[in-house]
Amino acid sequence: MSLVTLLPFIVLIGAMFLMTRSAKKKQQQAADMRNQMQPGSGVRTIGGMYATVKEVSEDTVLLDAGPGVELLFAKNSIGAVLTDDEYNRIVHGIEHDLKSDTDVVPDDASSLTETDASADDAAASDGKSVDLGKKDATDEPADEPTVDAASAEAKTDEQPKKSDGGSEAK
Repeated sequence: MSLVTLLPFIVLIGAMFLMTRSAKKKQQQAADMRNQMQPGSGVRTIGGMYATVKEVSEDTVLLDAGPGVELLFAKNSIGAVLTDDEYNRIVHGIEHDLKSDTDVVPDDASSLTETDASADDAAASDGKSVDLGKKDATDEPADEPTVDAASAEAKTDEQPKKSDGGSEAK
């Protein structure tokens, strides 16, 4: 056989070797993570339940899922061992890593309306009117004629109304 006919088989065997090697590496990392568990660690099971490790034995883990709730799981059913900060953030909603120099987004719009109201009060106390984007009759240029409401209604009455394709269209 020539090298050209063996090349696809060699490439296939090489790809299989690389895939099994990476899978073994991931399994080893998961086993190391599970072996790092110790009482007091926060964990997430493969089913998505968050709990605290109470006891660790050879093949099983006793988890404290709440007051008076203790569950026995296989070590293989632990999906992730969480850091204390991550566990407290997810389970208890406690944030430890807030920085004082970063902007904090408020939960409601009260802080936004307070600053707008104080700006409006300041403008009103100066005696200046606040421009809301509306045009008054005095703001229009002199070369454009002003149209009152009565003449506008008369013009719309004079224009022929369009039909919806009834008998007039035939």
